[in-house]
Amino acid sequence: MAPRTEEELSGYGIIDPVMADALARFPVRDPQPSDPYFGDDSHSAFREHRATTLREKHHLRYIPGPIPDQVSEEDRKIPVRDGAEITVRIYRPVTRPAQGSPLIVMYHEGGWSMGDLSDEETNCRLFSRDLGAVCVNVDYRLAPEYPFPAWINDSWDALKWAAENATSIGANPSLGFIIGGGSAGGNIAAVLAHLARDEKLSPPLTGQYLCVPAIMCFMPPALISPRYRSEYISHPDITTNKDPVLKITSGVEFAEFLHGSLKATWTDAQAVPFLYGALDGGHRDLPPAYFQICGLDPLRDEGLIYERVLREEAGVKTRLDIYKGFGHYFWTNWPQLERSREFVQDTAKGVKWLLEQKS
Repeated sequence: MAPRTEEELSGYGIIDPVMADALARFPVRDPQPSDPYFGDDSHSAFREHRATTLREKHHLRYIPGPIPDQVSEEDRKIPVRDGAEITVRIYRPVTRPAQGSPLIVMYHEGGWSMGDLSDEETNCRLFSRDLGAVCVNVDYRLAPEYPFPAWINDSWDALKWAAENATSIGANPSLGFIIGGGSAGGNIAAVLAHLARDEKLSPPLTGQYLCVPAIMCFMPPALISPRYRSEYISHPDITTNKDPVLKITSGVEFAEFLHGSLKATWTDAQAVPFLYGALDGGHRDLPPAYFQICGLDPLRDEGLIYERVLREEAGVKTRLDIYKGFGHYFWTNWPQLERSREFVQDTAKGVKWLLEQKS
């Protein structure tokens, strides 16, 4: 397949009229005097504002709350390598499938520095209810309190825990063993797919769900191989970012966050999974991947390039859904939209496809 043209990529970034109407009528709100963190410019205040604005919309979600008659939920503390404990939430179908339950491990979004278990609870309930899966939702520790590589270490330790304890939590990974997440969580899943291959995780992964993933993490275009540079136009240094949620304005701005708050670099593959392509093994022998990519998202072309590299250069099976004219995490920020409901339905279809690809 030939590289996508600039015209095609630019077309993905033309705002959809439905998205434009939602922005006009339901803009992402700024902190108000009634918010306890109003006037506070700290990261903790920004974190709380994000959580508050999303919580205000939970009742509009595809699955707005627990469904105890269909899915049970249990929180557990599990150990990680530095002696600390993190929380995982386990979701199980109340009526167990006769053939058993596949295992899905999910990692939330939030720029490695925000977010919690509530961010992936809709997907976990959906996968458990509709696909019969046992899901493990991982509350990895966040920067800046726990800088890089804490989130990858926690996430890898949780994945190994899930693999080792699959039977005891009611899962059968031979029916499918999938990792997934969105944005920062998609980044984590992409990294873990390589770690699982290199460390020979047992049982092996059978799929990866990469939703609006950060694959190059806004690496400067000059650092991207000329082979892909013509397709890397959603970077904010190339095309002015008009995404209403992920408002990165430049590579320099993200570099300050990457190096300052996260203590990560553009040279470490455990932070920037695209870099695995230049290491031993490259991107070969990874499990099938399902991508969901949004047209307004400045991360758009990172995901599109990676999907093509996996499919054409590494021989990895892929499935791709593109949401032209819609922004980063539009389905959680405007859950009332019919397109948001379709997005969640596509998620279930895509993960079902992953389960069908197991060898």
